[in-house]
Amino acid sequence: MPQIASVSWLRCLNMKLLFDQNISPRLVRRLADIYADSIHIREIGLRDADDSVIWDYAKLHDFTIVSKDSDFQQRSLLYGSPPKFIWLRVGN
Repeated sequence: MPQIASVSWLRCLNMKLLFDQNISPRLVRRLADIYADSIHIREIGLRDADDSVIWDYAKLHDFTIVSKDSDFQQRSLLYGSPPKFIWLRVGN
């Protein structure tokens, strides 16, 4: 009997990531085979945008924000989702 992919894995395949300024744009290319519709904020002209503008863009376009910025974590706790937020707490 063939194995059926889990629902969470299928959701992962449909997830669109929006990488914040503090994340290397190269990561978008490296993850393109898994997260094909992902983009970096530089690609959409939001390089110097306020967090609220990035938050609203992600919400409007169904992106999950990926950032090292704790401000997005605080915004996530205050407003909830969407958008979802992945907080990377690693060094450079």
